[in-house]
Amino acid sequence: MTDPIITARGVDIFYDTKQAIHNIDLDILPNKVTAFIGPSGCGKSTFLRAINRMNDLIPSCRISGDMKIAGQDIYAPAVDVVALRAQVGMVFQKPNPFPKSIFENVAYGLKIHKITTSKTEMQDRVEWSLRSAGLWDEVADRLDDPGNSLSGGQQQRLCIARAIAIKPKVILMDEPCSALDPIATAVVEELIDNLRKDYTIVIVTHSMQQAARVSQRTAFFHLGSLVEYGETKSIFTNPTDERTQNYITGRIG
Repeated sequence: MTDPIITARGVDIFYDTKQAIHNIDLDILPNKVTAFIGPSGCGKSTFLRAINRMNDLIPSCRISGDMKIAGQDIYAPAVDVVALRAQVGMVFQKPNPFPKSIFENVAYGLKIHKITTSKTEMQDRVEWSLRSAGLWDEVADRLDDPGNSLSGGQQQRLCIARAIAIKPKVILMDEPCSALDPIATAVVEELIDNLRKDYTIVIVTHSMQQAARVSQRTAFFHLGSLVEYGETKSIFTNPTDERTQNYITGRIG
């Protein structure tokens, strides 16, 4: 059995006095796509954001329990959150390119984290990132154009290129296709499948069809609890919990 790259034990998350996540134990395996599914407001995005401490930005949010990445307690007092987020990239629901050129969007993290100061190396890494995100052929002759001049699907791939430029261990994706049309969605889904060879990917999706297409493992959340977790095929064809069955067949949601 492969050792998990992310482990959660007894994780509870609160917003003030309201508990959003209840006592979650979860192991996420490397080089797999793990999908978080469940009704709106079930806690899947809250839990996803706990993996790179994005919830730290919400003053009312507090977390207890253990969360480790590659064996490191990411909530330990000595943890450098900036360095953690370099290891755990994030792609959001709505494409959010910076108000900079296509080149500068991808180079941004390399500069911030001082990964390279060599101009040639920077150019090589930007090209590598854009190629890895399936975008290079579309933008190679317009790297000085603004990132937001691209189409929605291209902007999302630019954000993925930006996330992978610093070669993180894990990529988190919070409904990355919900703002895209079906053609752009298919391109991003194919990209996700290619990227898992080199990265561990965790995706929140409201689309069960997408979870079935792109993931190898699926976690079903309901009312802040992890109801069921396992191989995607088993979750969709032979769930063990009635609530999972009801969600998949559309009786709850």
